[in-house]
Amino acid sequence: MTPKGYEALQEELRRLKSQERPSIVREIEEARAHGDLSENAEYHAAKEKQGHIESRIALVEDKLARAQVIEITEVADGRVRFGATVTLEDTGSGDQETYTIVGEDEADAKLGKISVTSPIARAMIGKEQDSTVIVQVPKGTREFEILEVEYKA
Repeated sequence: MTPKGYEALQEELRRLKSQERPSIVREIEEARAHGDLSENAEYHAAKEKQGHIESRIALVEDKLARAQVIEITEVADGRVRFGATVTLEDTGSGDQETYTIVGEDEADAKLGKISVTSPIARAMIGKEQDSTVIVQVPKGTREFEILEVEYKA
């Protein structure tokens, strides 16, 4: 993952532990004060929410422990690699698109960030500027020309 992706996971973990976890503990305490727990919907909802928070904490901690942070500027060699920002032109329509290749947890197509495991990223990896790539998509195949490969710190 990129350093920004790693920092985002660290921030999420801090928020979960310092804000979400104490908040749900207070909700459970308030629900317990209402009496009989067997028929207390607020209590059961709070306990379920606590379970979701604790599982998310465990998942984020695991991702951080196993993360391999790649400093993008270290691999910049003109080829498409993890962390590259690539401008493509669809050879059929002439439309241009720009994508940054990131880890799975950082991917957000609306922001132009695609997962390194996506079909388009896999097709581009190792290619250079002015190369043509053919990408298998659900509707068939698309052909793109790589117009520019950049590495932004």
